[in-house]
Amino acid sequence: MIRFWNRRFKTGTLTENPEIDKELRIIRKEMKNLVKKKFAGSLAIRMVDSGSCNACEAECNALSNPYYDLERLGIYFVASPRHADVMLLSGVTTFNMTPHVLDAYRQIPEPKWVISLGACPVMEAPFEKTFAINAPAGEHLPIAHHIPGCPPEPIDIIRGFLAFLRKI
Repeated sequence: MIRFWNRRFKTGTLTENPEIDKELRIIRKEMKNLVKKKFAGSLAIRMVDSGSCNACEAECNALSNPYYDLERLGIYFVASPRHADVMLLSGVTTFNMTPHVLDAYRQIPEPKWVISLGACPVMEAPFEKTFAINAPAGEHLPIAHHIPGCPPEPIDIIRGFLAFLRKI
């Protein structure tokens, strides 16, 4: 037990992964440059939940914490689709949510893109297509990029944003 406390006093509490820290530094630099170049320094994202378990939303909330802090890169989550450049769609598209998702998409000014997040929008989740599910989302919206996972970890979401920025 004394060895544990001696090590703790020397290093402190380490909750982050040092290897991911190195990767994050590299990703942050490239993302900031791409956002500055392609979106004049500010990328606004409107997250739309079309019928999910909220696990993807919880992981996206982590993107605002001090460890990931996407806002310092110029990436913001906005409350209105009218202020957005990109729609981040999560959840299996339910019959009742389809008109609302399409309405939010129509409100985003041109040029606009849709990024699907997680396994649900592309029907990789353990749901069957029933009367209540109007999926996959690609049948209703032009999906520009997909971030896989159930739910994807914050680092995977950041990697997905970077891949999207490289693609457009």
